[in-house]
Amino acid sequence: PAKKPAPSATKKKAAPAPKEEAAPQEEAAPAPASATEEPPAPEHPHEQLPAPTDKPAPVPMEDGAEATPAPVEGSSAPPAEPPAPAPEPKLEKPKEEPPSCPLSLAVEEVSENSFTLTWKTPEQTGRAGLDGYVVEICKDGSSDWKAVNQEPFLSTRYTISNLSSGDKILVRVTAVSASGASFPATLEQPVLLREILQLPKIRMPRHLRETYIRRVGDAVNIMIPFQGKPQPAVSWTKGGQPLDANRINIRNTARDTIFYIRQAQRRDSGKYELTVQINGAEDKATLDIQVVEPPGPPQNLKLVDVWGFNVALEWTPPADNGNSEIKGYRVQKSDKKSGKWFTVLERCTRPSCTISDLIIGNTYSFRVFSENICGLSDSAAIASGVAYIEKTKTTYQPEKIPQRDMMEPPKFTQPLTDRTTTRGYSTHLFCSVRGFPQPKIIWLKNQMEIREDPKYIALIDQGVCSLEIRKPGPFDGGVYTCKAVNPLGEASVDCRLDVK
Repeated sequence: PAKKPAPSATKKKAAPAPKEEAAPQEEAAPAPASATEEPPAPEHPHEQLPAPTDKPAPVPMEDGAEATPAPVEGSSAPPAEPPAPAPEPKLEKPKEEPPSCPLSLAVEEVSENSFTLTWKTPEQTGRAGLDGYVVEICKDGSSDWKAVNQEPFLSTRYTISNLSSGDKILVRVTAVSASGASFPATLEQPVLLREILQLPKIRMPRHLRETYIRRVGDAVNIMIPFQGKPQPAVSWTKGGQPLDANRINIRNTARDTIFYIRQAQRRDSGKYELTVQINGAEDKATLDIQVVEPPGPPQNLKLVDVWGFNVALEWTPPADNGNSEIKGYRVQKSDKKSGKWFTVLERCTRPSCTISDLIIGNTYSFRVFSENICGLSDSAAIASGVAYIEKTKTTYQPEKIPQRDMMEPPKFTQPLTDRTTTRGYSTHLFCSVRGFPQPKIIWLKNQMEIREDPKYIALIDQGVCSLEIRKPGPFDGGVYTCKAVNPLGEASVDCRLDVK
């Protein structure tokens, strides 16, 4: 009786097991399995075996199938433990690939005993970057490749020298990095070593084809390129004589010649001949250098004539033109009162001039500068004499004007006009009169003379007569008369004023 409750207790404890085992079955469902090795899953998970130990977990196979060991029938031994999971294989770090092949391998220049190669950087150089390139050569028809550089270099241009004329050389270039070497870039055709002749030719720059002008003390630094193969012989002369090495430095390369003077002097001016020669063939060019400085002042400046408001000057060109053509002269004047110099003429091309519009009564001095391509002379020529502009002596004769009788009786040229005004607003009456001598003006109101009354202000200016009536009232209306009287007669005008 004590042993009967055991199965029920076992069933109660084993009841949750199918729920835990359902998940791995769902995960393993898509994997193919053999019908003999594993029974089909039941429709309901609760119909599975209660004990998880009765059915071991599927074991992964090499071909991807899952196998479940079958239980041994009639065996009372406990079920075998599932095998331990196999350790996951460690992922190896992928090895970095070597760089790709160099691009555009080509021959730049060939001579009798050497040639020069150029190429471009590979498309892929790797993370670590290139260590450099290795250049290998092999004679045509042989398979014995030899490296011409001991250590890799990073330049994409290389000259292979010390070769024999007439040989045919195969070339290949390999890019090298920490990951290894690339496939070599190989020239399709072998390089034939032979001397390529090129006639000598001087390429004179455009600005040196004309006269090259510099100031005294400036540096002269000229580079003239040329071409020719093999390397031509270069020589400089001046007037058929070799150059003075103490003053002029010449440096020649395979492609150009440099002409240098540290501080130019006037004696360095002249024509220099450049000759480039190869085995009897030659080319020549001429370099014309002109070293200049400011000119000296004009000579023999003098006043030729002074008349009215004008002065005439003359002079001769300077003794030293500064090794350059005189472009003109600058003429200046100074009056004795201010003492300041003012430019009268610029770039006067003739050695004489006339200065006009001078002020009467002033005394003037004059000076002249000479000018060339460097500018004005350091000093000027000053005229020895001065020019005094005298006042012209003239006698004034007044014009005889016949006497005329100017007497005239008064006459009104503009009469009074009737007006209407508003009470309390001042108003004016105007008229014009002429006569000689100037007539006396009398104002009347209703034939009664207006005397010193502050209500009325009478004025006369240049024959215009005015009467101001200040703030008129109704009693200020009436007839106003303006009378003009002089010894020759009298005249009058009147008007009516209405006040509303």
